[in-house]
Amino acid sequence: MNKLLLAFSISLLIISCKQHQTLETAKSSEVDIYDGIEFEMPKIRTTNFPDYEVSITSLGAKSGGLFKNTDVFSKAMTDVNSKGGGKIIIPRGIWLTGPIKFKSNVNLHLEEGALLIFSKDFDDYPLIKTSFEGLNTVRCISPISAFEVDNIAITGNGIIDGSGDTWRPVKIGKMTDTQWKTLVKSGGVLSTDGKMWFPSEGAKKGYEGSSNFNVPDLIGTSELESVKDFLRPVMVSIVNSKRILLDGPTFQNSPAWNIHPLMSEDIVIRNLKVRNPWYSQNGDGLDLESCKNVLIYNNTFDVGDDAICIKSGKDKDGRERAIPTENVIIKNNIVYHAHGGFVIGSEMSSGVKNIHVSNCTFIGTDVGLRFKSTRGRGGIVENIYISNIDMIHIPTEAIRFNLYYSGKSPVLEEGEESDTKIKEEELVEVTEETPSFRNISMKNINVSDSEAAVFFMGLPEMNLKNISIENSVFETRKGITAIDADGITLKNVTVKASDDFALTIYNSKNIKTSNFKFDESKSAIKILGSKSNNLEFDKKDFLNANEQIQSGKDISKKAIVFK
Repeated sequence: MNKLLLAFSISLLIISCKQHQTLETAKSSEVDIYDGIEFEMPKIRTTNFPDYEVSITSLGAKSGGLFKNTDVFSKAMTDVNSKGGGKIIIPRGIWLTGPIKFKSNVNLHLEEGALLIFSKDFDDYPLIKTSFEGLNTVRCISPISAFEVDNIAITGNGIIDGSGDTWRPVKIGKMTDTQWKTLVKSGGVLSTDGKMWFPSEGAKKGYEGSSNFNVPDLIGTSELESVKDFLRPVMVSIVNSKRILLDGPTFQNSPAWNIHPLMSEDIVIRNLKVRNPWYSQNGDGLDLESCKNVLIYNNTFDVGDDAICIKSGKDKDGRERAIPTENVIIKNNIVYHAHGGFVIGSEMSSGVKNIHVSNCTFIGTDVGLRFKSTRGRGGIVENIYISNIDMIHIPTEAIRFNLYYSGKSPVLEEGEESDTKIKEEELVEVTEETPSFRNISMKNINVSDSEAAVFFMGLPEMNLKNISIENSVFETRKGITAIDADGITLKNVTVKASDDFALTIYNSKNIKTSNFKFDESKSAIKILGSKSNNLEFDKKDFLNANEQIQSGKDISKKAIVFK
């Protein structure tokens, strides 16, 4: 008996030590997240909940995925909020529900094995005024929404499924023949040309009534109910709120964007698995828009559009909002399929500043680091610090800056024309509608098996300014291209471009390279464009600079300087 008691005591001690160790590790991780930040970053005001708990089963919830528990979740929110806060427990099982609206001081906790799945009935999702893709518009209410709340969380190891396949249109080119035939047989309607599937006639009508991405601007307000099925919501919408924690669950199968914090602050997003089918249009992972003081770390993304995306509103609506995204730390994330691993834009009209990104891995993303905007946006993107990024199997550019973004995905579909072609553009007047990207630092970028290393494309009236890449290696087929850029620095950069020049410069100025390494058996640098000037190279980097640097006839000899 004493031996059993001793063994039991030792077991309790071990469990206690492990729990203490876990807590200490979590605390350490929270402290370490601020290490090495290049700007003054305020400490996040974190969530804090009382011990009060209520299980949805105690309020009459039924599992199995057949009974709709919408009223139960509403009662649970009211109960916990009225008690001053606490935790709503979702136990193991399949729990079907309509939209869930958060109240302040509530932690929605999914235990291991819990699957929270949202209703496929469009009638459960009324239209509301909101913002989507940076524009003020009308959409269906989100499966999970939080508006003007404080101190909320979604935690645990369960799964949240937005039933997105019910909502999303699908292009024929995104699927195999078998998948496409199965989808068409399931119901829905096809576009006139038969190349796009819609879940309903209303969804098709909404698509045909849109000239501006996903906002049906050709349809009057009185007709919006008739295209309701087209107005698919983001899965998790958090608006004008403070002290937010998302920690642990899997978020998947969203109707549109997966997680969308908007005009909110003091946000911690960690330990999540964010998933969408690769064919899901607008199936972004995380879109952080006009938010400040944010930590994003230890997450995994595998989605149908951009993975970690920083935004701040679009065009006039965004500029009038005038709320930038600022003070954001992004560390230790893994991205599999996505259009971009880490992305800024294209909706950045309120500006983006003070962003730290480090220790991330991108495996097979269309682009690794993606920066996009276009004339008409306005806004300034500045003070972006990126380091310790590993990429492999990137089918386009490891790093892409495109200020002619037209909405196309990086991997073009059949018949699409690229919006990143080199072209001679006339100057346009600089106004509040002119986007600006400047003061961006990238260090320790390692790329293997990529189509191209880096693509810089600014505007002739507003060049990309002061962008540096240091201590980096690119093993690619094509090298670095700089178009309409001012102040590009390449220091300790190796470009192993098997099919191209290591560096192509077009109408760019104040370019500087030092310890720039490349395949010495090939021509290293090509210079084009009459506006190219003040190009400084380290003479030690060349065996024969006259042969390894090719320049167009319109390039002045004074434009090239050796140090």
